[in-house]
Amino acid sequence: MQLNQIIKDLLYQYECVTIPRFGAFLTRSHNIKVNSNGTFFPSRKEVNFNQLLKSNDGILAHYMAQKEKITYELAMRLIEKEVSSWKKKLQTQALRFPGVGDIIVNEHKKIIFHPWGKVNFDVHSYGLVTFDRQPLINISKEYKTIPLMEDTNKDDLMFAPENEGSPIKKSPIVRYAAIGIVVISLLGGSYFFGDRYVADQLIVAQQKAQIQIEKNVQEATFDLGNLKAVEVVFNAVPKESEIIPLDYYSVIAGSFRSLENAEKKVKQLIDEGYSAEIAESNSEGLHRAAFGRYKTKKEAINMLYFLKYTLKEDAWYLEEN
Repeated sequence: MQLNQIIKDLLYQYECVTIPRFGAFLTRSHNIKVNSNGTFFPSRKEVNFNQLLKSNDGILAHYMAQKEKITYELAMRLIEKEVSSWKKKLQTQALRFPGVGDIIVNEHKKIIFHPWGKVNFDVHSYGLVTFDRQPLINISKEYKTIPLMEDTNKDDLMFAPENEGSPIKKSPIVRYAAIGIVVISLLGGSYFFGDRYVADQLIVAQQKAQIQIEKNVQEATFDLGNLKAVEVVFNAVPKESEIIPLDYYSVIAGSFRSLENAEKKVKQLIDEGYSAEIAESNSEGLHRAAFGRYKTKKEAINMLYFLKYTLKEDAWYLEEN
């Protein structure tokens, strides 16, 4: 496996990948954004390069040794050999890291990094791409007004005439049947609504009676005589309090395979005046020694900038979940 591919793989897992005696690639998180034109940008991590971070933290060499199934010492020698080749190449041409970016040296002998920007290193946004949201289309419907038919014939249309042009003849039997249907409908409706009214009144009366019974019970007094005191003993077992894990924002000084070495580093930092602690171990089993662990991201970032730009110390930022 080439060193370029190893660096790219590690950028998905770590916010800082340090190449000993060369520099470090850093990732910076950006939240979801929708601009004024309706373009959707998912959450992403962009890559930067810092040539001041050259101290070996062991992450790159350990990962390479595990993937290539070689010793840690051999992995370090291969990295040093590759870094030496990169430095010679930078004197005449650009150094390319596929999927990450290009590094060049300008006329002032200063290293310039150009990120590709095509790869999103945020694993939580896997499969999400930038897209333009299409505007909603207003569909207007035309409704046709249907003219109402005028009733030009004012006669009773219940019965059809026998012959065209002849006067309408109304049957007395049919007339009496229609009147009977109307009367039966009125009687049925009166019985239904009357019965429903009676049922509603019964429900209201029951509710009033229940309220009065409850009131009488509350106001009543009872003579229970002299009651003996009852002693109740509870064997209460205290429930173990649930420990809620806290998020910490740490400034890491180095990663070590041995816990003993990490503790020695922490002791050294404490002697120098830092509130150093052992931070959360990574998935590879490396123990991290931190300059300090903070409850807010602002405190950790301020400490990181102070170490890097004021004290010129090698450090990197870590969010512990």
